[in-house]
Amino acid sequence: MSALSSLRRLAPLLAVVSLAAGIGGGLARLGVSPAPTIAISHHAVLMVAGFLGTVISLERAIAWGRAAGYAAPASSAAAGTMLLAGWTAAASAFWIVAACFLLLTSVALVRRQPMIHTVLLAIAAALWLAGQSAFAAGASSGVPEAWFGFLVLTIAAERLELTRLLPPRRLAAATFRPVVALLIAAVGASFVDPLSGALAFGSALIGLAVWLGCFDVARRTVHASGLARFTALALLAGYAWLAVGGAAWIALALGASAARDLALHAIALGFVFSMVLGHAPIVVPAIARAQLRFNAGLYLPLVLLHGSLLLRVTLGARSPEWRGAAGALNALAIAAFAGMLLRALERRTAAGIMMDPPDIASSRS
Repeated sequence: MSALSSLRRLAPLLAVVSLAAGIGGGLARLGVSPAPTIAISHHAVLMVAGFLGTVISLERAIAWGRAAGYAAPASSAAAGTMLLAGWTAAASAFWIVAACFLLLTSVALVRRQPMIHTVLLAIAAALWLAGQSAFAAGASSGVPEAWFGFLVLTIAAERLELTRLLPPRRLAAATFRPVVALLIAAVGASFVDPLSGALAFGSALIGLAVWLGCFDVARRTVHASGLARFTALALLAGYAWLAVGGAAWIALALGASAARDLALHAIALGFVFSMVLGHAPIVVPAIARAQLRFNAGLYLPLVLLHGSLLLRVTLGARSPEWRGAAGALNALAIAAFAGMLLRALERRTAAGIMMDPPDIASSRS
């Protein structure tokens, strides 16, 4: 087995370790279960950088097709392991290295395909670099906006790419650039003027949610069947939560401290992880070089994710017990989805049915 093949298999496993530790830390914060202190105090960075940063970097490396591209997921996966071992300074350094390599890979893809969506992917990588650098320096202002900006802009850029499948719409093109420009400017402003930056960031999230809800190809594929419909429903539900998260972000900036959990988790769980669930049945087989037959049972963890999040931000906002129960159901939804997805992959690979990885972008609905 080549070194690249080994890395291609190892990086996702280490990303899942970071995910599991991050979820465990989050549950411990809710008083649901014990977890190592390092996982509790570094819940956010394990989720954003250790898990999502690794899988995004791996997907970008596959898209580039060069060995150098795998430096980013290797560094990010190693950083998560270092953090859990207690080597916090080394982990922070490796995540900065990972973000630098992701930025270089993204710039290479811009040179190969100079289009707005590839440019935005490179800017998103730069936001991750800014966030990880500020985090390593011990800053607090601007880090959440930079991390979420990285994730939201990455998703928006990939969805923008698929609008090429639709007839050109002048209003879509005219409104997209101002919204993403506001998002990028808001992240920058949040480092120097937290209040103005947060207000602009929340506004940009609402604007982007409206744009995606109006112009994304998911509005058409939701009328299809099978995996295309599943992905579209996950996306459309995620766009609704993105708007809610943007509104809560504004409320939090204006002093409504009770909106903090809603602001963070409407975006992280309602939007980002809904995107993960929607795209994983396409991306994971591409990484694993396997086929996966869609199973309607995947709707169960998707419904559980959104239902438990709704429970968390309603009853959970008034009761720590309900909030803890909802958090446990959030975790169960993610774990159940991962288990069902892996089981589907195992059934296909056990039958000896393998294939080359498809074009990830062109496969998405």
